[in-house]
Amino acid sequence: MSGTSRTRVRITGPQVDLSREVLVDSQGRRVDQAYVDEALTEVEEDVRRRAGRPSLTGMSQHSPHVTFRVTPAMKARAEAAALEQGITVSALARLAFERYLSA
Repeated sequence: MSGTSRTRVRITGPQVDLSREVLVDSQGRRVDQAYVDEALTEVEEDVRRRAGRPSLTGMSQHSPHVTFRVTPAMKARAEAAALEQGITVSALARLAFERYLSA
């Protein structure tokens, strides 16, 4: 989502002076400021990758949205049919579109 501002999060806890105190991770590596910066970068990248719903293409490409309005009765019928088939209303709508467009 380009163009959005990054949210800053402040994590509070015990203050540690990494230049004076020796901390090591579970693999015995010394934790210093560079280690912390790299870890935070990895977390930010992971959060960015996981943001939003998964692509329908399976290739991390944008899946376009199609929006339309229905009557309350049609929505209730769609919800019931989706529940009966064990799928979401969105999956039911995609299935209906595919069947209609393939006919």
